[in-house]
Amino acid sequence: MNPTTLEIPLIAYALHENQSADTFPEPAPIPRDWMDGAHQRHPYRCLPLVIANQCGWVLRSPVGFSAYWYGGAAKQDVELRFDRPDNRIVSHFGSGVITFTVPFLFRTPPGINIWVKGPANWIKDGVQPLEGVVETDWLASTFTMNWKMTRVCEWVRFEQGEPFCMLVPVPRGLVESFVPKVVPLATEPELQAQYKKWEQSRSGFLEGLQTRNPEAVARGWQKDYFQGRTVDGKAVESHQTKLSVKPFTSDTTSG
Repeated sequence: MNPTTLEIPLIAYALHENQSADTFPEPAPIPRDWMDGAHQRHPYRCLPLVIANQCGWVLRSPVGFSAYWYGGAAKQDVELRFDRPDNRIVSHFGSGVITFTVPFLFRTPPGINIWVKGPANWIKDGVQPLEGVVETDWLASTFTMNWKMTRVCEWVRFEQGEPFCMLVPVPRGLVESFVPKVVPLATEPELQAQYKKWEQSRSGFLEGLQTRNPEAVARGWQKDYFQGRTVDGKAVESHQTKLSVKPFTSDTTSG
């Protein structure tokens, strides 16, 4: 069965009454500023990167603020300056860690965890997202999203509305269920032949770009993977070029 046809519940229980919709998780966006600013927006031609950008939901910062780490391990060694007063973002753990509170208790179906991470391919200088995997199918409490500052005595800025957290459901035990092994490619002659055909095609295309071959220049880039085609030109039916992640909606009748 195609996973995109399934309807699996993912519930975010709001912890506060009359919680504003702008605090709701939302489908992760495709665009990234650094990708927009790249030459001819080349990063958008990397389909694995584009799919990763949108593979989940994001939470956005409720307020703009700047953070400064004095380098010590104490909570007081992080200074936070907010555009307006706000108590949802704090220095709680020390060691240069900024903590965002999450105003939801999430519930997933049995056996499904949530990978709580930084927004995919969201480049931020001077601070690094700390990631965790949470068993949200039974946990009766919420979690926080944390960022570790990596620069001492330098201000780092978070804008209001900037994604600070990405939520990605993952089946519990999936990684452990694999039995990994290394096998010589020559043991699969058909796959090896496909690879060699791709390798030759890739080398020829890159050489064509280098020598300004009109055909290669006109193509600009090889689109086979983006378009879901094998080296033989066959279409892959299950191929995805964009995700249709459903938004969270408000249900005041539950309970």
